[in-house]
Amino acid sequence: MSESVIVITGASAGIGRATARMFARRGANLALLARGRAGLEAAADEVRARGGRALVVPTDVADHRQVEEAARTVEESLGPIDVWINVAFTSVFAPFIEIEPDEYQRVTDVTYLGCVNGTRAALRRMLPRDTGVIVQVGSALGARSIPLQSAYCGAKHAVNGFTSSVRTELLHNGSNVHITVVQMPAVNTPQFSWVLSRLPNHPQPVPPIYQPEVAARAIVHAAHHPRRKQYYVGASTVATTLANNVAPALLDRYLARTGFRSQQTDDKTTAERPNNLWHPVDDHKGRDFGAHGVFDDRSAARSPQAAMARHPLLVSTAVAAGAAAVGLVRRRMTRNR
Repeated sequence: MSESVIVITGASAGIGRATARMFARRGANLALLARGRAGLEAAADEVRARGGRALVVPTDVADHRQVEEAARTVEESLGPIDVWINVAFTSVFAPFIEIEPDEYQRVTDVTYLGCVNGTRAALRRMLPRDTGVIVQVGSALGARSIPLQSAYCGAKHAVNGFTSSVRTELLHNGSNVHITVVQMPAVNTPQFSWVLSRLPNHPQPVPPIYQPEVAARAIVHAAHHPRRKQYYVGASTVATTLANNVAPALLDRYLARTGFRSQQTDDKTTAERPNNLWHPVDDHKGRDFGAHGVFDDRSAARSPQAAMARHPLLVSTAVAAGAAAVGLVRRRMTRNR
């Protein structure tokens, strides 16, 4: 990806921030989009320190006009966009009936329509050149919904449906523009400290939890190898998707019993807790939150499943070699009897 022009939405924190760092080490030209300027400026400093070039473009992805203007600014400043990565999202942790209509719409506008707006802006530039990659950052919750996150789950389901439709249109036209989805597990990002929550206790990701660098490695790989329909990150993502396909009713009952408690810590929330639904928290607090959340001590820095998913040929070869070795041992044992 050296010298490539890469756009990352939601680049000020979390997965987007970790992805920017990783691309920077490869010498990429990075356009960083998010609402909060404090986080964006800190991310840009990290990109430059790692050998990349950074352009800060404050953008609310829910506004298609802002996204289109951001794309124009990127190409005027850095050149033609090679990769567009849709990471930006927001959420509300609460039972559905406790989420106000305008809050529900805001989550949908950012998490789903933000992805749509970014894809449209990218395709308007990539299709005439017949080259480019779009990476959607999805979630296991886009395949299997859980309680207390109905707005986010609905938006991530919509991202999957939207992306599949666009992919078939690109295939129909024989386009060399590729679009893929990276389905994420629970990730230790700052969102759990600033998401709008009406839960009695501090929200948390459902264990097992992974560090944002695990997600970033998968995104970078998908940008290099976009021909696959989607990538799954973390054994929990694979297991959740399979369980939902095999026994959805059983999973319903399990989540109804465990899903409320598993998304909260033992710490009570406070009335003055800030949230980023309408305004960026980094600007409100005047500080940068970085890539990691508050669950470092409980988060895995590696995912063997994700590593194997990035190298399916090596895994297949190893499995075949192992099967051949077992067959050879069996034949020798049979001859020696």
